[in-house]
Amino acid sequence: MFAPFLLTTFAPILGFMDKLKQRWGIESNWALTAIFIVFAINGSFAAWVARPVTNLLGLSPDTMTPWLYYPLRILLIFPIYQTTLPLVGWLFGQFKFFWEFEKKFLSRLGLSFLFKKAN
Repeated sequence: MFAPFLLTTFAPILGFMDKLKQRWGIESNWALTAIFIVFAINGSFAAWVARPVTNLLGLSPDTMTPWLYYPLRILLIFPIYQTTLPLVGWLFGQFKFFWEFEKKFLSRLGLSFLFKKAN
């Protein structure tokens, strides 16, 4: 009785994970799990690091309108996140994946000049 429930619940998730592994060129479930963990840790880490930086800059929701504070905080979190993503990925043995991920992501934002090779 419990087995059909598990099968119908987790089969779509496993199919989605297989598609991600194929799309990202990942071989093992461990690598995929490590990548998910890196995304989670790095998001929390970037938000955590942004707090003292905003305090250092004198930005606070008490001193300015939240309509301005939170967009500024998000703009501050973005470069922190992008900078630390390959570093946290390296800690989990996934530096190559995250370095390629960063290059692709930033080139889509028009920042591909940052990764051009010098001739």
